[in-house]
Amino acid sequence: MKNLRVVLRHRLDRLAERLATMDALPQLAALGVVSGLLAGVVIILFRLVVDLGQAAWLPGGEADAFESLQPWLRLVVATAGGLLVGLFLQALSPAQRLVGVVHVMERLTYHQGHLPLRNMLVQFAGAAICLLSGHSVGREGPSIHLGAAAGSQVGQRLGLPNNSTRTLVACGTAAAIAASFNTPIAGVIFAMEVVMMEYTIAGFMPVILAAVSGAVLSRAVFGDATAFSVPPLDMLSLWELPWLVLIGLVLGTLSAAFIRLLRASSAALPKVPLWLRTTLAGAIVGLLAMAVPQIMGVGYDTVNGVLLGQVGLGLLLAIAACKLVATTLGLGLGLPGGLIGPTLVIGAAAGGALGVLGGMLVPEQASSPGFYAMVGMSAMMSATLQAPLAALMALLELTGNPNIILPGMLVVVIANLVTREVFKQESIYITLMRARGLDYRNDPVAQSLRRIGVASVMERSFTECAPLLERAAAEQLLADRPHWLLVREGEHLLTLLPAADLARALSESEQPTYDLLAIPARRRDVAPIHLQATLQEALEALQSSHADVLYVQRTTAPFIQRIYGVLTREAVEENYRYR
Repeated sequence: MKNLRVVLRHRLDRLAERLATMDALPQLAALGVVSGLLAGVVIILFRLVVDLGQAAWLPGGEADAFESLQPWLRLVVATAGGLLVGLFLQALSPAQRLVGVVHVMERLTYHQGHLPLRNMLVQFAGAAICLLSGHSVGREGPSIHLGAAAGSQVGQRLGLPNNSTRTLVACGTAAAIAASFNTPIAGVIFAMEVVMMEYTIAGFMPVILAAVSGAVLSRAVFGDATAFSVPPLDMLSLWELPWLVLIGLVLGTLSAAFIRLLRASSAALPKVPLWLRTTLAGAIVGLLAMAVPQIMGVGYDTVNGVLLGQVGLGLLLAIAACKLVATTLGLGLGLPGGLIGPTLVIGAAAGGALGVLGGMLVPEQASSPGFYAMVGMSAMMSATLQAPLAALMALLELTGNPNIILPGMLVVVIANLVTREVFKQESIYITLMRARGLDYRNDPVAQSLRRIGVASVMERSFTECAPLLERAAAEQLLADRPHWLLVREGEHLLTLLPAADLARALSESEQPTYDLLAIPARRRDVAPIHLQATLQEALEALQSSHADVLYVQRTTAPFIQRIYGVLTREAVEENYRYR
C-alpha cells in the first residue's frame, strides 16, 4: 500500500509539472471533462432540491407557481425565508458567508481559483432556502459558484498547479451554466467573457468539453427542451430599427439603475445584524408580491407568458419596476441568490411593454410584444454584466430562435454603450468587487503570468549543500555539474550562488575548507514559493520578499519539504517580456 501511494504521488507530481506548462492540452482536456461531470451532478442535485421542494408545498404541485398563493401567505413565506436564511448565515464566520459570482472572481484574483468547500455548501443551502421561499433572486449565480467550486476542488484534491486549477474553475462555471439552463455555448462564453475575462485556445478546449459534459448530464435528467417555448418570432420590417434603438436606450438606462441601486443597497445598514437585514429583504419582497406576485421566484414562467404575449401593458410595467426593486434590495441586503435571472425578467417585461406601446403607435409595422421582450432580455442581461456575446448566445439557446440575433446585436450594443459611456457603470460584478474594496487585476501581464506554473520555468539543475565544504566534498559536489548551489544550514536556507563561483574559488586557491558565505561569489537572497504557484504569484512573492530567487517547494510528508527547483527574477521577467 505504501509503495502504491509513492507511485501515485510520483505520477501526480509528473502530471502537475506537465500541467504547469501552456501546452498540456490533452491532460487539461481530460480534467475538463471530469470537472464538467462533477459540476453537472452538483447542479442537477441543486435543481432537483429547488424544483421538487417548491412542487412539494406550492398549490397544484407546480414549481415556481407563487402566483397561486394568497397575498398574505406570500408576505409570510418571503419574510420567514429571509429570517431563516439570515439566521443560517449569521451563525457562520464572515469569510464563510461569501458566495456567488463575486466570490468566485475574488478567489480567482487573490487566491488563484482555490474555492473553499464550506462556502460551496453554504451557497447550496442558502440559495435553496431563498428559492424555496420565493425571493426575487435567480439560480444562475449560485449555480456558477457551485460549478466553479466543483472544478476548483478537482484541482485542489489532485494538487494541480494553480494555472490549471484556474482553468478548471472556468470548466466548472461553463458546465454549471450548461447543466442549469441547457445552454452549453452560453456557458463557454460566459466563463471566458465574464468570469475569466480572457480568451485562449488552451483554455477554450477544456471549457468546451466541460460544458458538453454538463449539458449531456442535464439533458439525461431534464430533457433537451429550451427554457422558453415561443414561436419563431422575427422583425417584420426594417422600419422597426429606430424603435429597437429606443429599446436599447431604455434598457441601458434600466441596467444602470439596477447597478446603482444594488451597489447602494449593498452599502446600506452596515451596523444592522445580517439576520435582520435578510428578514427586511424578505418583507420587502413579500409586500411587493402581494400586488405583483410574478416577481417571486426565478420567474421563468412569467417570462414565458410575456414572450407569448399573454401579459398586458400595466402588468408588464409593474413587473419591471417591482422586480428591479425587489432584486436589488434583496441581494444588497444579503440574500445569497443570483441576479442574472432577474435581469432576464426585467428585460422581458420592459421590452414587452415597449413592444405593446409600439403596436399601439404603428400597429401595421410593429412586431409582436414577444419579439421585443426577447431583445429586451438580451439587452438587460448584457448591459448589466457588460457581456454582449454571452447574452446573445444565452438568448439564442434559451429561446431556440435564431431570428433574434440581428436585432439583438443592435439593441445589445446600444444598451451596453448607454450603461458604460453615458452612466459610467462597469459590470455589476466588477462594481460589487470594488464596493468590497477589491480590484479585479486583469491586465495583459497578469493574464500572461497566471497561465504559466512555476514548475514549467524553474531551474532544476541545483544542489543543496552546507555553508562549509571541505575541498574533496566541493569537488564531488561540482562533479554533477549543477548550475546553482542552494546553501542550507539545518532547516534554514541561507542563499543561492552559481556553482561556477565555487569552481572558480577551487581553481584559484588550495584551501582545505571553503566557506560559501565568504568566497567571492554573487550570492542571492532566497524566499519560498509553492510548486502549485503561477508566475504571477512568483512575481508577487519576489516583490514582497525583496528576494532575488525563489526556491520551489512542496510538502511531501508531515514536516518534510521537498525542493523541486529554483526560480530567478530574470526567468520570471523573461516570460512576461516575450510571451
